[in-house]
Amino acid sequence: MIPKLCRAQGKKWSAIQRVKVSLNHLPCPLCPGQEQEDGLREVSLSTQRLRVLPSAVLSNPMLESLDVDRNKLRTVTGISKLCNLKKLILSKNEIVDFPNEIQSLVCLERLELNQNQIRVIPEGIFSHLPRLKHLRLNNNRLCALPRDLAACQGSLQYLNISNNHFRTFPLPVLQLAHLQELHVQNNALRQLPKELFQRQSLKMFKANGNPLREPPSEVCAGGIQQIRNYFIQLQHGLGQEDKRVKTMFLGASLAGKSTICKSLKQGQSKLVPKEERTVGIEISEFQIEDFTFLFWDFAGQLEYYMTHHVFITPQALVILVINLHMYQTNDNTFKELVGFWINNLSMRVPNSVVLPVGTHVDCCQEEEIEEKRQDIMAKITAMLAERKSNLTHCINNLEGSEEPKLYVDQWERLKEMESCTLTILSLVAVNCTDHCDIKKLEATILEHVKNEELFPEVVRVLPPVYRQVEAAIVDIAQSEEMADHGMMDLQYLLSKLSQHKHLANLGRELLQDILRYLHRIGLVVWYEEIKQLESTVFLQPTFLITMFKLLVRYRLVQQLESISVETLIGEHATIRDRANWVWTFKSKAMLCHQAVRALVKHQLCSEGMWDVFEEIMGNGPQTGRGKLFSLLEHFELCLEVRHMEALNPQASEFVPGKPWETTRSQGESWYLFPTYLNQTEEVSEVWGGDHPEDLHIRAYFSPEIPESFFQRFLVKACSFYSTHWVAKVTCLLVCNGKPLLIKENNQRAYSYLELRCRKPAGRTGFQFAWDFLVAVVLIIQKLAEEWPGLHMCVKTPCRTVGCPAEFIWPDMDGTSAMTREDVKTCGTCGHRFGTELLLPKVPSQLEKPPAQPPAHYYVTSYGTTTFGPSSIQVTRQNISRE
Repeated sequence: MIPKLCRAQGKKWSAIQRVKVSLNHLPCPLCPGQEQEDGLREVSLSTQRLRVLPSAVLSNPMLESLDVDRNKLRTVTGISKLCNLKKLILSKNEIVDFPNEIQSLVCLERLELNQNQIRVIPEGIFSHLPRLKHLRLNNNRLCALPRDLAACQGSLQYLNISNNHFRTFPLPVLQLAHLQELHVQNNALRQLPKELFQRQSLKMFKANGNPLREPPSEVCAGGIQQIRNYFIQLQHGLGQEDKRVKTMFLGASLAGKSTICKSLKQGQSKLVPKEERTVGIEISEFQIEDFTFLFWDFAGQLEYYMTHHVFITPQALVILVINLHMYQTNDNTFKELVGFWINNLSMRVPNSVVLPVGTHVDCCQEEEIEEKRQDIMAKITAMLAERKSNLTHCINNLEGSEEPKLYVDQWERLKEMESCTLTILSLVAVNCTDHCDIKKLEATILEHVKNEELFPEVVRVLPPVYRQVEAAIVDIAQSEEMADHGMMDLQYLLSKLSQHKHLANLGRELLQDILRYLHRIGLVVWYEEIKQLESTVFLQPTFLITMFKLLVRYRLVQQLESISVETLIGEHATIRDRANWVWTFKSKAMLCHQAVRALVKHQLCSEGMWDVFEEIMGNGPQTGRGKLFSLLEHFELCLEVRHMEALNPQASEFVPGKPWETTRSQGESWYLFPTYLNQTEEVSEVWGGDHPEDLHIRAYFSPEIPESFFQRFLVKACSFYSTHWVAKVTCLLVCNGKPLLIKENNQRAYSYLELRCRKPAGRTGFQFAWDFLVAVVLIIQKLAEEWPGLHMCVKTPCRTVGCPAEFIWPDMDGTSAMTREDVKTCGTCGHRFGTELLLPKVPSQLEKPPAQPPAHYYVTSYGTTTFGPSSIQVTRQNISRE
């Protein structure tokens, strides 16, 4: 057997030989009259570990495109010979000095030098490139651009200088009259020039990741038109500085978050009794010196964490509250009280600043406090170091693979994550009953937010109208005529604001700009992307949280059981109905529309908000839904399904193309709440057990699968595939009678979603099976993008029993096949397999598909089915091959 190292060296040598062979077959440029083929005008030598450009390439003056990305190049000596070159890709090399010879490439239209180590670009290069249209310089170490870049003003359309060290905006860019797309993300820019946005050619602009004051990042997120409107308003008056800090209090239940929050706000110790602990999220605002603090107090129970992701945002100070009396110096309590929150913050908002605060010190000995403080800080440091080490390991694995070019997207994602890390400040221990400790904590917070290195975006420059509209909205929200819920129609809000001094000429477009800004800083809530809510503004974000906690809350079963008889009668229900609701919710995590109405009415009445019941719930299942379900479904907190009575189980066999027989009544809607799921027996019974022949893949997550991720995936996936069985950590989707099992496994250093489907019988079956698997993987991948610090990698286990090897999936866009190979060989066990058993691929041999027997269906208790040709029978909630 060949040792693994020797095999790896042999593969590398084979790759070099292949490169040499391909270069040796380039025609001699000195042979006049030789007809050039299309392939000789383009050469790609990506990922070949080249240190110099091959002479065979440099001796081909007819070359128009050269791709040598992901090599070891430090110089490109001789490239000036390629006088017809139009496209040159030198990205991901080791270039430090910008190549002067590029000035000789007068035909160049596309130049990519991103992800090198270039610090300076000399003058006199771009003045010789009059046709340059596309320029990528991102991920270098640049802090300035040469003045002669302006010579490309008649041609340059795309420029990317993101991930560099620009502290001021490069002025030559302002002279690029035809620039259509500009990327300046992740630099150190504080201010953008208004002249950039006065031209109409610019179609796309991205600047996130800069400590922008003028315009603020929240304005830039609104797009080019909002930035233009911002500068127009700024011309009408001097900009006003706004110092605002969003502060999020996180931590386990009863850690003391509310006590600290209220004590800081009131400037003195303020104990919050256990029975008054936070339900959902509480928001408050107050001043320390000239800083405005928005305090967000998050409940600690996991039931509420399902809604936290909606409100946990970047550019905030995170105060992680830890009960030192409960804390023990062992891994279990660290994970529960500290590690869980650090992990989720590193995935959700990986550039956050976190201030750990230890509470209940009055219940601890002095030496015990210091011991626990050191233990917490050491374990946090180790966690972050382990995360960095894991990312480095993943990057090295991709770079050392046989074909690194297949994993470019994954590599770039990992490199972005590597540059992001939490900033953990020193733990502050406080006695919440001691006024001096509260003042000490206040001084510590103030010291940190004044540090521009930690909080470069605290200061924002705003046009006067922004502040005027904000003040007017606060007045309206606090006025006696405003209901407690704070919901207001957008057009009505505009009319109310227009009655204020200085706002008589306020237009709808400007108001929408300002509302987007206020939404992003957390002062109001306006979901313009939700069609049912685009005309509603929530002037009190706390009411939005109230809506969430109506159905996503701690001890919801007890809330159901406590629905009063009067409420039941009002909803035409009985005590027996209530008992049935409780049983169905406990066993299936589902509530019918009538149960939801009764529950919401019961809770709103207890909070004195009866007047908004119909607006929240809607007038009935057939006359349109209210705002509540629009919100819950938008954030993937619940899923509307149809009760099993919606279809007729006694109807004759379904025939494609003809309508299915239904009962006269369509039945009422039911709502599934995945966060409350528990049992898995039904899913296991329907699936019928794993088979060695199954197509089998795993989507791995690092550092782990985020809390509530799988539940949100259930809602998203089940909305696409209406036949499904679901449980706490497993789900079975059915499409055209074909079952696909998804199971969650969330262990430390071994977190993955496992996907299985039955091995197809023929070529057509493989096409469908892999299409189904890839579609679900893309759903998972899209959801994972909401966690910037989360890495996802798809692998297929080797099919040899007991072999631990896995085949990593290349980058995928959901449209093209991943590989042309028909056979894959495992590097560990040496066994060969048809590629279609491991990766999305259709077998090359044509097979006659087997005759399809008729399919029979029973409607599941979780929804209606998708019909089509099938070799699967659904009988009594069991799936088996016919």
